This record gives sequence, C-alpha cells and structure tokens, in this order.
Amino acid sequence: MLETAIMHTLYSLQALDERRSVPSKQLGEPAPDQDTLLHMLRSAVRVPDHGKLVPFRFLRIAGDARQALGDYLARRTRERDPQAPDAAVDKDRQRFSQAPLVIAVVARLQPGHKVPEQEQLLTAGCVCFALLQAAQAYGFGAQWLTAWMAYDPAVRTRLGLHENETIAGFIHIGTPKLSAPERERPDPESLLTDWTP
Repeated sequence: MLETAIMHTLYSLQALDERRSVPSKQLGEPAPDQDTLLHMLRSAVRVPDHGKLVPFRFLRIAGDARQALGDYLARRTRERDPQAPDAAVDKDRQRFSQAPLVIAVVARLQPGHKVPEQEQLLTAGCVCFALLQAAQAYGFGAQWLTAWMAYDPAVRTRLGLHENETIAGFIHIGTPKLSAPERERPDPESLLTDWTP
C-alpha cells in the first residue's frame, strides 16, 4: 500500500515537473473527442474555490467558429488601429485557426461578495493551469494564451460574456506536431526567503 502511494506521488510530481506549453502553431489534429474533453474538464474543475462559488465557465471554440472569430478579430484590429500593418491584422485573423480546439476559461466574478474578486479570479486561473495539466496527461499539447482580445470589451461582447465576466485564458489544445523543448526555469531556492518576526 505504501509503495503504491509513493508511486502515485512520484507520478504526480513527474507530471508537474514535465509540464510545458506547446505553441499553438505546433498543435494539429486530432483534438480531444467529446468524452475526453469532458473528462479533462472534470479534472480541471478540481481547484481551490473559496466559498464554492464556481467563478468560472467554459466556452468551446472549434470548427468553423475558429476562423469566424479570427475574421472578427481582424476587423476589430482595424477598428482599434486603422493604421495597423497588414501583418498584424493577418496575425490576429489566424490566432484561433491553428489549434483544432480552443477552450476559453471565463471568469465569472461576483462583485461585493465576501470572497474577494481577486480570489475568484485566481480560482479561474487555477482552472486554466489544471486544464493544461489534463491535456498533457492525455497526450495532447496545450498553450494558455490571452493577448489583447482577452481584455477587449467588444470581443467580450462578441463572445457573449456578461458584464461580470472576463477571459482568464484561451487554452489552445491539439496534438503536438513537434516535441516542445524545455526552457530555463527559475531556481526556487533563489526565490525563497524566511520571514522572521
């Protein structure tokens, strides 16, 4: 029994130690099927949630909706900056067309609640990270992105968000075309200090 617990712990730590983002440009078909996606989301909702508010929801962007959103973003880029270079407009047009699946994690904040909005937002952020972990556990690649469109009021309206909602992250998911390289990570010892009274 103890050996099983140790192996489980080591496997869990290995999953954390090996986590890495796969750029959305390197994500292709297939995406998770419906059953796999729902299992991934069931894993992702197991996050700290002060007050059990469930301050998040999911918005799936898949199929033709990806290009439709990209076309809207291209138009919105021109509205925001009529002098925007064509390359910038095209970049925004293609943002959602690479990975076969994008899950928008929408933070549903309750202003004035005894649980501060910051804590509610952190819960939604935890969901983003947990979804990355779940995708990798299933053998998929994923990347958590935001960019200007996550904070633009017109885009939020286009996505059907309510006044109290914001995008915590766009999680791009698919099958990696290439192995994601490791990058340098911070040294935790250099970040650790002791507080003394």
